[in-house]
Amino acid sequence: MMRITNQAVLALTAVFVSVGLIALPLGEYGSGLLRLVIVLVAGIVLNAIGVLGAGDAKFMAAAAPFVVGEDVYLVVALLAAALLAAFITHRFAKWTPLRRIAPEWESWSVGKKFPMGFALGGTLAFYLMLATQFGT
Repeated sequence: MMRITNQAVLALTAVFVSVGLIALPLGEYGSGLLRLVIVLVAGIVLNAIGVLGAGDAKFMAAAAPFVVGEDVYLVVALLAAALLAAFITHRFAKWTPLRRIAPEWESWSVGKKFPMGFALGGTLAFYLMLATQFGT
């Protein structure tokens, strides 16, 4: 199944809402919530015109508060690199014994479709690692 579940998106949002309230200055916390709303609205529009899946739109909205506003270009670059790497890895694994790890994964047989959540999760994880290591 190629789905980003509502539970995963709600959990990510809950982490920001609860930890951010304690750990961030009120202005940055509010900015994060505003980014969530802006990205969610943009994602709904992009989903409506068929550019990306609803789960991808929801995940990007839930991840948006974790990205400092000034780092948006860095995150876009990371996403581009992650999309390329994830696409190549996915297509390579499809034709190798690695496929045995998840033989029933729907993404192996949906033609040109690609599980973008694979790259979105990696982008957020890598960004957060960079942010903790080097700050913003």
